Amino acid sequence: MTDYTFGTTTTGDFEDVVDRVTTALAAEGFGVLTTIDVAATLKAKLDADMAPYRILGACNPPLAHQAISSEPQIGALLPCNVVVRQLEDGVAVDFMDPGAVLTLVQKDGIETIAAEVSARLHRVAAAI
Repeated sequence: MTDYTFGTTTTGDFEDVVDRVTTALAAEGFGVLTTIDVAATLKAKLDADMAPYRILGACNPPLAHQAISSEPQIGALLPCNVVVRQLEDGVAVDFMDPGAVLTLVQKDGIETIAAEVSARLHRVAAAI
């Protein structure tokens, strides 16, 4: 992983993994607000082929509300992005690490919210 992500690798059909991720996110109170099919977009715009690559914009409304109420500009760092990408031997699921991203915000209380979001996303990764 990187300094700003964590994740897991799993097996299965790409679309099935996307469904499993979406279901696991819902179990932790997250909805998927946006879905960006990067492979389809690059094919349409650049005629470039790439393996399936999807970005899911996940949001937990109560936690997002707490964060935005504390720091209105934090919306620029939302939603929590989850990348599902096809590998040669499986499917990777990468999560934006809220702790790493939210260290940019120097506001009391944000660390607590980031820790809660991070814990929930780690449970999602474990459930996939």
